[in-house]
Amino acid sequence: MSDSAGGGESGGVAAAGQDSEADGEPPQQALPSLCPSERGPAETPEDGPPPSAKRSRRSEEEQGLRDGVTAQEHTAASPQRTAELQLPEGADQRAEEAADPEDLAECRQNGDRGPAAAAGGEEARAEEERGDEEAADSPAAGQHLDLDFSQNPSMLTGSWTEYSSFPENYLKGCKWAPDGSCILTNSADNVLRVYNLPPEIYSYSWDSIPEMSPVLRMAEGDTVYDYCWFPKMNSLEPDTCFLASSSRDNPVHVWDAFYGKVRASFRPYNHLDELTAAHSLRFSPDGEQLYCGFDKMVRVFCTERPGRDCEERPTVVKKQGQSGIISCFAFSPCQSVYACGSYSRCAGLYSCQDGALLALLPTRHHGGLTHLLFSPDGNYLYTGGRKDPEILCWDLRDPGKVVFSLKRNVATNQRIYFDLDPSGRYLLSGDTGGVVSVWDTHTAPPDGNEELLQPQIRFQAHWDCTNGISVHPFMPILATSSGQRQFPWPTDSEGDSASDTEGGGGVALQQEIRQDNALTLWWAGPLSPPAEESRDQNTAAAEAPGVPSV
Repeated sequence: MSDSAGGGESGGVAAAGQDSEADGEPPQQALPSLCPSERGPAETPEDGPPPSAKRSRRSEEEQGLRDGVTAQEHTAASPQRTAELQLPEGADQRAEEAADPEDLAECRQNGDRGPAAAAGGEEARAEEERGDEEAADSPAAGQHLDLDFSQNPSMLTGSWTEYSSFPENYLKGCKWAPDGSCILTNSADNVLRVYNLPPEIYSYSWDSIPEMSPVLRMAEGDTVYDYCWFPKMNSLEPDTCFLASSSRDNPVHVWDAFYGKVRASFRPYNHLDELTAAHSLRFSPDGEQLYCGFDKMVRVFCTERPGRDCEERPTVVKKQGQSGIISCFAFSPCQSVYACGSYSRCAGLYSCQDGALLALLPTRHHGGLTHLLFSPDGNYLYTGGRKDPEILCWDLRDPGKVVFSLKRNVATNQRIYFDLDPSGRYLLSGDTGGVVSVWDTHTAPPDGNEELLQPQIRFQAHWDCTNGISVHPFMPILATSSGQRQFPWPTDSEGDSASDTEGGGGVALQQEIRQDNALTLWWAGPLSPPAEESRDQNTAAAEAPGVPSV
């Protein structure tokens, strides 16, 4: 294992006894418990290790929230925003009906819950507790993603200097953190980078947004196959801030998203007891398990037990099933079902309990599958492949039926991501030519039969391949990544004339100009600041995701 990968197999959990772990014994220390009730009182930054780069870039308001200060202390200039943080949506509406808004704000500043809480009694308090629990579970609870694709999105900022020091350092996708506080990228130099969301975006000060710089760099030892966030990640709870990555000839590494160090390692072994690398990764929705894809095999690790112990789930039994390398995963948001895509150009549906094959979708793609997505209601599955000109929408209530297809230009074997907004209405994808297409899936006929759905808008995001796109969890912000491996144009023999050499130089120059390796953020919402009430609500949710109950 290379030293550049944070110590390789010896990285694991800090002081976890790696010698016994390598022998197949359970590690002496597992990943920190993910349940807040099991962790006990939260540690303050003064009691723990020195602040990391990511924590130092967090705003003072969020630091105050972690230290337990009340909402009205850090938003004294905005009483209405304080009310939004303290009350769920239903209770706030009843309070406005029962009292004057100015009186209500005054009550909030004095630490009172307002007239509605006193009048509602136990029912109001119970509803408030439920609202606080929902806010702690999801940073986007009660928020509305106001995407507007009536016009092309506006570019906000990006990062391009970071990828210019290494030759052909093209990106390989980008993924927003589940709480929306930062974004993760992968690139050809085998380094995972974490960027914080620029704070200027909250105030609509877009002209003053500087170029983004990563706050963390995590170097893998070889080509990165796949990477993913922990689904319960919340920046206010450091124990949940980690991600997993898999690289060639290396174990699966779990990285601490605050300090950029390897927190744990999962080591899959094949039938010859040789270390083998996972081609795809995905945490289960509850974060309890880590699914890894291999050739005709899925291995499931327990998140809290790093090491080599895992459950093996073959996808081919008695020469029947889903063959090929499992290249991508997706979990149904409504049922205990997950989907696997493979390079054999097919997708399969499996049970999360025992890995039993539930359905094998027909082979309709021209190339191996590289990305899967479930719709929010769990009724549809979107599949896309490499060197494949379309994304297919499958109706899982009638397995094997394609409802509609979406055309895109994918001319290489590169993984081209696509994404859905949280409502499931808009599907976005880049292509090899750098164009981003946006489709409104609600315009498709419900009883369609493989109809071609036309995009609502198409815009040129990059001059090179747009391989990654990710929609912010609760803000109208898009992130795109670009670049691809460039092959030199064929050159003439050495005996060519000087004029031919100059012509070849012109072709080389043209090829160099065509490169565009960058991470870019786009605004896909209203261009003017919204009403003060909704603006305060969205800003509070963006700056303090998952605020725990006080």
